[in-house]
Amino acid sequence: MRLFAAVLPPSDVVDELGRVVSELKALPGADRLRWTGRPGWHFTLAFYGQVDEDLVPGLSERLERAARRTEPFPLAVRGGGHFGRGRALWAGAEGDLNALRLLADRSEAAARKAGVPMGEHRRYTPHLTVARSRESVRVRPYVESLALFTSRTWTVSELAMVRSNLPRSGVPGEQPRYETVARWALGAAG
Repeated sequence: MRLFAAVLPPSDVVDELGRVVSELKALPGADRLRWTGRPGWHFTLAFYGQVDEDLVPGLSERLERAARRTEPFPLAVRGGGHFGRGRALWAGAEGDLNALRLLADRSEAAARKAGVPMGEHRRYTPHLTVARSRESVRVRPYVESLALFTSRTWTVSELAMVRSNLPRSGVPGEQPRYETVARWALGAAG
């Protein structure tokens, strides 16, 4: 299974961001970007890649423990940026980013302890990908528009494990399908 740990924004926050992304899609050159669909909007905490099914129970147990050890915290979608010379355009985060980073670190540590190969550790950058490109794209107008955006603040109260099903049809523009396979409440009550 191709898995990752994530924070999923509530539907009204996704709707707020959706209105801004609709405006971005109207900007010149927007057709050079592959826009991610709303079902794919999430803050990835740790990407696990292909995980052997035998490791999933141990990973789940450790993620549940990580969730219990992390108290709920405030978060909003705010601003934006890009990676790789405009190859990925993203919306950023505002709120208790230290708590978000701690949850990301715990999600990565859970995988390592469960035997999931994680590769090199990188400092966590909170982001929600809204578009990608195979080539360099001038994304400055998009980043400038995102800089003006701040969603409502919500309380992150759960950690999710998500399965990513990659497109297989070969149809251009087909998006991965995301399926939440487990959720754990944050905090001692979790």
